Amino acid sequence: MTETLRITVNGRSKEASAGWTVERLVRELGLDPRLVVVERNLDILDRARLAQTPVEEGDTYELVHFVGGG
Repeated sequence: MTETLRITVNGRSKEASAGWTVERLVRELGLDPRLVVVERNLDILDRARLAQTPVEEGDTYELVHFVGGG
């Protein structure tokens, strides 16, 4: 059985699986990691490190995604 982590994303309680990276979380939310700014526990994450940054119990995320057009 996979351990479930409780996190907060944009003010809403969510669950993530143990072992997920922030990149996996972003993808599971249906977003493209190349077009998202991720704030984790009040720190902006370097986009190049999303695939190496683990999601941890109690993390708080704010995600801002960019939409093209005009």
